[in-house]
Amino acid sequence: MRALAILCVRNEAAFLLEWLAHHRACGFTDFLVFSNDCQDGTDLMLDRLAEMGYLTHCRNTPPYDKAGIQFTALKAAASMPIVKEADWILPLDVDEFVNIHVGDRTLAALLAALPEATAIPLTWRLFGNADVVRYTDVPVTRQFTRAAPTVLYWPWRASMFKTLYRNDGTYRKPGVHRPRDPDKSRLPHARWFDGEGRELPALFHTQRIFSTYGQSNYALAQINHYPLGAMESYVVKADRGRAVHSDHLLDLDYWVERNFVSDEDRSILAYTPAMEAQRTQLLSDKTLAELHKSAVAWRHTRFEALMLQEPFRALMGRIMLTPPTRPLSISAARFLVNYANRARIEAASDDDQDAAD
Repeated sequence: MRALAILCVRNEAAFLLEWLAHHRACGFTDFLVFSNDCQDGTDLMLDRLAEMGYLTHCRNTPPYDKAGIQFTALKAAASMPIVKEADWILPLDVDEFVNIHVGDRTLAALLAALPEATAIPLTWRLFGNADVVRYTDVPVTRQFTRAAPTVLYWPWRASMFKTLYRNDGTYRKPGVHRPRDPDKSRLPHARWFDGEGRELPALFHTQRIFSTYGQSNYALAQINHYPLGAMESYVVKADRGRAVHSDHLLDLDYWVERNFVSDEDRSILAYTPAMEAQRTQLLSDKTLAELHKSAVAWRHTRFEALMLQEPFRALMGRIMLTPPTRPLSISAARFLVNYANRARIEAASDDDQDAAD
């Protein structure tokens, strides 16, 4: 079985080897990585990894599709042999780590638990900052263990997923959160199962990008999502821009909707021995070790430079002032959901009226 992870990165070389080591330990066999406009040596590290046979590296150069840099990469990926030859595909970001709870915690164990699945949406579990101010070269999965509760009622973005899907022709193109370009003749036979093993309704086959919230979605598998990291790292990430829409600046809104630390989840540490063995092997290569060291130094230097600019200094001050995010009660969430539903109904009514006119 060939299981392909697709990754898009910019200025993230300091985290790349841990991410690759972890997903090799999970059982992914192939990696397709797109880089764009890197200043920290990410592209050079990927070139070296490609030379060593660990992955396929493509430079994602302009012009970009209006839907964004990441969409441009995934659009290009659809026609590549490494994608066409894969049995299973999962697009990820470098701050997303697959965490399987069933069997021996490998991808094969998850697929054995859901043998009839066409697609498995792996729901984010958000891991917050936990008052870590300074960036240090410590594996993310070991450093950040405080997370959102298993059952979260708001915001809906906290329940977004990335889709692991069978590359059997039902979907012909990878997408950021879900596969695209479905074959309508195959859709009636598609079966989607969530991270609890529940079969999902047909709506998920073509539309949804977030799991049903207000319930656990993690019994079999989850994605540990580390969108914040240390406060210093968040400022550097803000300079980079968002993965999907690079022109959208990160600010306090993004931070607050993701900085959940109410619960501890150390389950991913079960991968640590296998991950560290893989990571040690990678770092035994002198070129990779030097590129990693250089990338760590770049992050420190870049932070120092950004802090001399008022917008980034102000951002750092705001996140230092802001306490961890408080999970909302079900009654508080219903207050917001009521307005969201009303807005959706009114928007649909306006669309119907426009069509009638």
